[in-house]
Amino acid sequence: MKTRSRRQLIIGLGFTLLSTFSLSFSALAAAATTAGDNSMKAESETSIWKVSKDGDTVYIGGTIHILPVSEFPLPRQFTDIYQQSDTIVLEAELPEPTDITAQQKMMMGLSYQNGQTLKDTLSEETFTALDQYLSAFGSSANQLASFKPGFVTTMLVTMEAQRAQMAGEGVDAYFTQLAKRDSKDREYLESLDFQISMLAGLGEGEEEQFISETLATLPDLKSELKQTIKAWRAGDTEALNKLVIQTFKQEAPESYDDVFTKRNISWIPQIEAMFGDDDKEFVLVGAGHLVGEDNVLKLLEQKGYSIKQL
Repeated sequence: MKTRSRRQLIIGLGFTLLSTFSLSFSALAAAATTAGDNSMKAESETSIWKVSKDGDTVYIGGTIHILPVSEFPLPRQFTDIYQQSDTIVLEAELPEPTDITAQQKMMMGLSYQNGQTLKDTLSEETFTALDQYLSAFGSSANQLASFKPGFVTTMLVTMEAQRAQMAGEGVDAYFTQLAKRDSKDREYLESLDFQISMLAGLGEGEEEQFISETLATLPDLKSELKQTIKAWRAGDTEALNKLVIQTFKQEAPESYDDVFTKRNISWIPQIEAMFGDDDKEFVLVGAGHLVGEDNVLKLLEQKGYSIKQL
């Protein structure tokens, strides 16, 4: 029987990993600047924090990597801080769909290279269920069988979000486009190679559970996405922690360390290096990295930085 905890695990995977890969493989980028007006929504706090030390400030914003156009405009604080900033700092550079070199690198990194296929790791029942799900999109399990489970899971979440009319340009991609238009500097905390390697390793050795649970939880995707987006807009860290982090840590502790803890720790020296200069930086990372135990904000606070939620 599927459980709420398993639903949250899949939602957590989707929010964490869609930043780079859904845009490159599914062309989810949408022109959202003219989308429906949400300016009348009440906004007290939001998912942006002011991090200060010795008279210098860096702003850190939590992002949602997949966001329907109905959620634009973004909370006012996001656009205000962006306009004040000289540089935006993102998790990783989003490859253009026309970047053939990046596409080939991703295809190689996320595919089996030893003659094995996903079909070899799944039961006949799960492979058939995957095929039946994909048939609704004019695809088949055999077409995805050469890819590793982390990528297949991410694509299933992307496809279901599209079907539920919840797909759209994420906050990261939106600000990347704005920064390109405005000729703002862009910096990155990680390389594309790192993110490919991380995704390629997810679900390794537990492919059957990874794919079967994803298929079982996809019907709940829309409601879970709505809850998480609502919490993100309001800066509700308790709800975000529950929806994105707590169960991920319980259900997949090894993946949790790779996806959250290790990355959070590795980002701290890079963020600290942003202090003590004349640039005004706006750091944008997945909202899950800013809540829960060992999150980026807590690690900075432990090092003497002042943290204030906007």
